Amino acid sequence: MSESKPIAVVIGNGMVGHRFCEKLKSKGLYRIIVFGEEPRPAYDRVHLSEYFNGKSASDLSLPMTGWFEDDEIVLHLGDPIREIDRHQRIVHSAKGIVQPYDVLILATGSSAFVPDINGIEKEGVFVYRTIEDLNKIKAYAPKAKRGAVMGGGLLGLEAAKALLDLGIPETHVVEFAPRLMPRQIDSAGSAALESSLKALGLQLHLNKVTQSIEGHGHIEALQFADESRLHIDMLVISAGIRPRDELARLAGLTVGTRGGIVVNEKLQTSDKHIYAIGECALAQGMIYGLVAPGYEMADVVATNLSEGNKSFTGWDMSTKLKLIGVDVASFGDPFAAEPDSRSIVFDNRASGVYKRINVSADGKYLLGGVLIGDASSYNILLQTVNNRLVLPPNPEDLILGSRDGASEGAGVMNLPDEALICSCESVTKAAICTAVTEKGVTTMDAMKKCTKAGTGCGGCVPLVKDLITGTMKAGGIYVRNTVCEHFDRSRQELFDLIKLHGIKTYEETLSRWGKGDGCEVCKPVVASILASLWNETIAKQAVIQDSNDRYLANIQKGGSYSVVPRIPGGEITPDKLIVLGKVAKKYKLYTKITGGQRIDLFGAHVGDLPAIWEELIEAGFESGHAYGKALRTVKSCVGSTWCRFGLHDSVSFAIEIEQRYRGIRAPHKLKGGVSGCIRECAEAQGKDFGIIATEKGWNLYVCGNGGSRPQHAQLLATDIDKETCIRYLDRFLIFYIRTADPLTRTATWLNKMDGGMSYLRDVVINDSLGMGAQWELEMQDLVDSYKCEWKEVVGDPELRKRFSHFVNVPRKKDPELEFDSMRGQIKAKEW
Repeated sequence: MSESKPIAVVIGNGMVGHRFCEKLKSKGLYRIIVFGEEPRPAYDRVHLSEYFNGKSASDLSLPMTGWFEDDEIVLHLGDPIREIDRHQRIVHSAKGIVQPYDVLILATGSSAFVPDINGIEKEGVFVYRTIEDLNKIKAYAPKAKRGAVMGGGLLGLEAAKALLDLGIPETHVVEFAPRLMPRQIDSAGSAALESSLKALGLQLHLNKVTQSIEGHGHIEALQFADESRLHIDMLVISAGIRPRDELARLAGLTVGTRGGIVVNEKLQTSDKHIYAIGECALAQGMIYGLVAPGYEMADVVATNLSEGNKSFTGWDMSTKLKLIGVDVASFGDPFAAEPDSRSIVFDNRASGVYKRINVSADGKYLLGGVLIGDASSYNILLQTVNNRLVLPPNPEDLILGSRDGASEGAGVMNLPDEALICSCESVTKAAICTAVTEKGVTTMDAMKKCTKAGTGCGGCVPLVKDLITGTMKAGGIYVRNTVCEHFDRSRQELFDLIKLHGIKTYEETLSRWGKGDGCEVCKPVVASILASLWNETIAKQAVIQDSNDRYLANIQKGGSYSVVPRIPGGEITPDKLIVLGKVAKKYKLYTKITGGQRIDLFGAHVGDLPAIWEELIEAGFESGHAYGKALRTVKSCVGSTWCRFGLHDSVSFAIEIEQRYRGIRAPHKLKGGVSGCIRECAEAQGKDFGIIATEKGWNLYVCGNGGSRPQHAQLLATDIDKETCIRYLDRFLIFYIRTADPLTRTATWLNKMDGGMSYLRDVVINDSLGMGAQWELEMQDLVDSYKCEWKEVVGDPELRKRFSHFVNVPRKKDPELEFDSMRGQIKAKEW
């Protein structure tokens, strides 16, 4: 230890204080003494809610490798500072330590804001801020049946997720404002978020002023100013933060009228020897409640103490996070309004997706926006705002997806070198690209070690990956998306090798081209390839499948399974309907007509599946492959057979198409549609392939999908006859099956395809690769070799043995399966 080094005392051992120590230690100029109020080292508060998902306190701890080897850092835990003597430059700790300093850094953070409400001291009332707080909540939760969170902002909704994770049956959110997250998202976005959260079981109470907390010793109810009352037995307060500036006040430092330690652009307080960083600092009249600006503050002070020159000039407060499984993001100016801007809005209440972007009045620049339900485009939208990139001719493509086949990742390579990609670690595009070109970094893990990009909140990881891939391509470096650590080959390479050598099992595939024992990633990938090539019953490869393929049924909430027979084109006879009704009654199954025009049966015990299917197969039903990455349905309207607007028989064509491609395995699920006229009742343009009748024949659309990122299918061919349509579909599907990455839908596959729709049209229609005839033969082989998987299982005693909950008592059903009643049917019992 060098006693001659000046001493930097840090008050506060949170994420920002930890980052400051890390930065200053790397300079080697100071001896650092840290005083922390909590009894544990610094931990990751950003992912604090994961403490309820199984992560331990040590999992959340921030790294301190090599910190204490040379005694250059001393850490005092559970010992808060009680007094600052500015004149002598000494601090006094609670345990009696008197520590002189040359510079003092206040990183005291913030505390939970607790409103002054009568009854706030009652048992069962908690704040949500530290691991100690979480331990108290965790210990009390088993006593509670009805919990509430006060606060509908970011922290409040995180706390609500914690209550759900703890299994509290009834969870409420109480918010003073008329909508959730009023500081981050607009009213329409808030409405979309509310709808999604209600669907997940949260009960929301907006525009509520809590007057008192009622109860005898412990909380029993919240009394509101409108005279309504909410009966609860647990309350978590997460209504905002309050800067921890009490030490600064006692020391006579200047503080803001509403709290916060006033600092200049160098983050110095009114005492030039004392700095403030993080949530306790009032910089440019603002408290920055995110970790990224706190990290930047830490870097500013560390740089200036090391004879550098850096200023804190403010920070972009854009944010992206997942609240109870729902993507929420806001960036730039989310509330920009006319006449200064124009807004473009996509609002799909059915899927819970809301997107708004605000464009400058001249249409040239993106000003900001809001994303709810799907924030996958957040990173590139944020970069477009921050770097004032000129918008494309159709700015709506930024939220709807490009309709010309352009690659999703193309935009990131057009960013300027100084674009800040990782705000947590201040990593620019140039730093990432340089790591690829000069240091040979080609993976995300290697990039994290090299630049620290992606090691903070993790929100920038997709953008960093796109930059790595784009830089490699630009440098002529071959980009291989290997399956996993056990196979140093892409799915396409494995597909070709397995086909060329006629491999029929996973074990042989692994022994030839893999290593180790395999994993949950590569096993289903290889099983899918084997099924796509040889069309053999997937049940024979069950050992390498996930639970859905293993039992040829989708596992449902509570552990029961669904039964989904195929109903081609949505056409079904009365006799078959009666059979479905009898089976559902016999096995006490919940029944529902789906959007894919078929009838699903829910609540089956795994041991009943073969018997159920035996009865269905006897009645002429087949597997609907709802459990597999295969063709699900081909939806149809009634077409010319009944509809006065129908141009052609769409039902017959849909049945023909569905029966042709049934059971064929692909990288992801496939859905189709056939509409009898341009009115599009079958929604064919929202499917992986869609066919629409015209006066002269049929139009063929491909690569559309619904879901969280809806995308219209694109026109591949016009006015073609049925035979040509099927030939093009054969080619399209085999091309997709051969070349797409695992779990990639056709829409994403096309978006990432060089040349986009122009190239796909050239391959499928013009046969530019000269593979058309071969692909048609391959498809015909798959069609000819089709067998119903459930028919194979029902007729094979050995395969039937697998369908039992207890191996030693095959007929005994799972006693843990429980159901409630609802509208005359069953439903899975709430967890």
